[in-house]
Amino acid sequence: MQFTITEKGFSSDLEFGNLHVSGDEEYGFRPYQLMTASIAVCSGGVLRKILEKKRMDVEDIRIEANAERNEEEANRIERITVHFVIKGNSLKEDQIKKALELTRKNCSMVRSVESSIDIAETFEISE
Repeated sequence: MQFTITEKGFSSDLEFGNLHVSGDEEYGFRPYQLMTASIAVCSGGVLRKILEKKRMDVEDIRIEANAERNEEEANRIERITVHFVIKGNSLKEDQIKKALELTRKNCSMVRSVESSIDIAETFEISE
């Protein structure tokens, strides 16, 4: 990736469009938002593949992700909570729990930050 300085941040032309990154939300995505999104969506993609391989009947997965930051340490991300709302037929809690354990082991973004950011995953089954 190559980034070019803009008046209020940086931008990059990517295959799917232009990415604007700035410390000010009025001018682009904030870096902590991109970090949080990367962890949430990587986990969601891995979870989706695992559930498909287990032939679980999943209709939808929604992800709610939040970052907790420490203002006293340059707004460092200390914890990211990722909550999955999984909709499907005949889904069993214990199977989803095992799938999430595999997800954590196989998500490259989680593995990249696990020694410095606490990642907490939860889920609920929606009918």
